[in-house]
Amino acid sequence: MNAASATQIETDSTPEAPAEDVYVVFTPSGRRGFVPPETTVLDAARSLGDDLDSVCGGRSMCGRCQIQLSEGEFAKFQITSRASSISETTKSEQRYAEKRGLKPGRRLGCNAKVLANCVIDIPPESQVHRQVVRKRAEVRDIEIRPVTHLHYVDVREPDLHDQSSDFRRLCESLREQWPNWGIADDVSCVYAVMTSLQKALRDGAWKVTVALRGNDRVVGVWPGFREKIYGLAVDIGSTTMSGHLCDLATGKVLSSAGTMNPQIRFGEDLMSRVSYVMMNPGGDEEMTRVVREAVNYLATQTAAEIGAGSDEIVDLVFVGNPVMHHLMLGIDPTELGGAPFALTVDTAVELTAAEMDLYLHPGARVYALPCIAGHVGADTAAVVLSETPYKRDEITLIVDVGTNAEIVLGNRDRLLACSSPTGPAFEGAQISSGQRAAPGAIERVRIDPETLEPRFQIIGTDRWSDEDGFQETVEELGISGICGSGIIEAIGEMFLAGMITTDGMIDGALAEKSDRVFPDGRTFSYRISDTVSVTQGDVRAIQLAKAALYAGSRLLMDRLGVESVDRVVLAGAFGSHIDPKYAMVLGMIPDCELEHVVSVGNAAGTGARIALLNGQARKEIEWVVRTIEKVETAVEPRFQEHFVGAMALPHKTDPYPKLSAAVKMPVPRVAVKSGEDGGRRRRRRG
Repeated sequence: MNAASATQIETDSTPEAPAEDVYVVFTPSGRRGFVPPETTVLDAARSLGDDLDSVCGGRSMCGRCQIQLSEGEFAKFQITSRASSISETTKSEQRYAEKRGLKPGRRLGCNAKVLANCVIDIPPESQVHRQVVRKRAEVRDIEIRPVTHLHYVDVREPDLHDQSSDFRRLCESLREQWPNWGIADDVSCVYAVMTSLQKALRDGAWKVTVALRGNDRVVGVWPGFREKIYGLAVDIGSTTMSGHLCDLATGKVLSSAGTMNPQIRFGEDLMSRVSYVMMNPGGDEEMTRVVREAVNYLATQTAAEIGAGSDEIVDLVFVGNPVMHHLMLGIDPTELGGAPFALTVDTAVELTAAEMDLYLHPGARVYALPCIAGHVGADTAAVVLSETPYKRDEITLIVDVGTNAEIVLGNRDRLLACSSPTGPAFEGAQISSGQRAAPGAIERVRIDPETLEPRFQIIGTDRWSDEDGFQETVEELGISGICGSGIIEAIGEMFLAGMITTDGMIDGALAEKSDRVFPDGRTFSYRISDTVSVTQGDVRAIQLAKAALYAGSRLLMDRLGVESVDRVVLAGAFGSHIDPKYAMVLGMIPDCELEHVVSVGNAAGTGARIALLNGQARKEIEWVVRTIEKVETAVEPRFQEHFVGAMALPHKTDPYPKLSAAVKMPVPRVAVKSGEDGGRRRRRRG
C-alpha cells in the first residue's frame, strides 16, 4: 500500500491495520487513516484529504507545512501518540528554524516522517482552507453602565505643610471633583497603581486620568487626559473562539478577531478532552495554557487593529461551556466527564488578569459568567442574558447549536434548561465530505424536484453554481467539501424532492431518473458535485444529531407542560447560518410558525458584551441563573422515547401542521427492506 492510496477512516476507533502501516489522525479536521511508515506528514495529509499547505514542493523553504505532534493517550482514537511516533528533527528544519524561526514543538511536515500511530495537529496558518470563524459582533442596543470608568482630576501638589500622601490627595480630588459618583471614603488601589502613581502625577503636571472600578478601587492612572479604555468580550467555543474589543465609555465594538480553539488537537469534542485529562497527567494544565494563549492572541489582535496594545485592556469577560469555563479558570474538568457531572463552581468568578496569565493592563480584572449546570455553561447564561426570555410572556425555545446543544425553554414565569448530545455532525464532522466552514465549502444547496439537478453556493462567493463567473471562483478556491449548513440544506432539499423517505433512506429507484443518485455499496448516494456527495451514512448522522436536539427540546416542553412554543431562537455561529425552513423540515426543532423562528447569531458573544458593558447586567444574570431549573437528559426515561420518534423526517408522530401550511411537504413514505444486495427497494406510503 502506498501513501497515495491510503484510506480515510471515519470511525472513532482504530480499525484493523493493513500490514506494517501506521494510523494517523489529523486535527482539527478529524481526517484519519493508514499510511506506510516513513511517509512524510505532508504526504500523509495529502493522501488522507487534509489541507496541509505547501508551496515549495517539500524543500523546507516556505515553512507553510508546519505541524505539531499531539502527545498522550487518545481514548477516542484508541491510540497513544508519542514523541517517537515521528522522526527526529532534520538538518533542514534546524536551518529553517535558525533563519526563519519555528515555534516550540513545531515541525515541518515535509521533513517529519510518520513512524508509529500518532495524532498530528495542523495549526490554522498551515491550513490551505482556513477555518472561517463566523462569530461576528451582533448589532444590539446595550445600556452602557461599565464597571470601570475614567475620571480626569487635577490633584493638589504636596507641600511641607501637608504631609498627606499622593494617593490620599488623589482620592480627595476624586471625591471633590466628581461629587455625584458616590466615590467611597476608603478607596483602595491595585499594586501597579501604587508603584507608578508618583511618576504619573509628575509627568502629567498633577493632572491625571484615573480608572476607577466601581466606586472604591483605582485600577489605573495615566498622565494628562485620557479618553478611552478598553474591554474585551471573549466567547470560548469548543471549536472556535472570538473576541470583541469595546470602548467601555461608548460601548462601540472597535475590532473583532477569531481563532480556532487550540485545544482541538487534544480532542474534537468535549468528552474527548476530558478523557485526555484523565489519561494524561498534567493534561488539564496543558489545555489551560493553550486556551489562555489563544485569549492573549485575541487581545493582541483586536488591540493592534486599532493601534493600541493589549495592556490598555482593563476589563475582560469570558463565556464558555462548563469544560471550557473550567479549563480557562485552571480547574480540572474530570468531574464533568461522568455522572453526576459536578461543577467546581457555578457562581460568577472574578480574578485578576495576572492570576490567569493574561497580558492585559496590570490592573485588569477577568469576569466569568455563572454556569447553569454540569453541561449547560456560562455561554448559555450569556445567551439567556442576550435574549431575555425571563422578561417575555410568550414561550420561547432557545437552542444554541453546537457539538453539544444547550436548550432553554420558558418565559417570565419559569425557565428550564438542558443539554443534548448532538455530536459534531452539524459542524461537518462525521460527514463523508464534511468539513468546517472554510473557503471552498458548500454552504447552500437547492435541488430541482423534477430533474433532481442541484445548484449550490460555496463559501467565498455569492454566486450560485449555475451563474456566470462561478466556475472562475471554483478554479481559484476549489470545492473542498460541505459544511454544516450545507449538509442540512442538502438533506432537507433531498427530502423535499422525494429522494429521502420519512425514515431517512435514499431512494435508489430514482437512479433510473437521474445519475445524480447512484449505488454506493449496499446503499445509495446523491452527487452534488464531482467531489461532494451525500451518502446514506451522512443522512443517518444528521438524523441522530437532529433527533437528540428535538428530544431535548421536547423533554423541556413536557416538564413545562406545553404542547407548542411561540418562538424559536437559533443561536451560535452555526445556528446563525441555518435556514429556519430546513431546520424545521428535518425536525431539528418542534413545530412553530416559520416567521417566529429566528437566528440571532453569536448570542453568547453578545451576552458577554452586555456583561462587559453593564455591571448591573452581571447581577441580573447571576440572579436569573439561580432560578433556572436544570433537567439532566441522561436520567430522563422519556428522552429515549422522544429520540426514537424524532429519527423520522420530520417526525414519526408529530404532524408539523404549521410547517405543512408554509412548505409543500412530500407524501410520507418509508422504506421496506428487501434483499441484502443494496438493490432497489419497494416503498409504501406512510
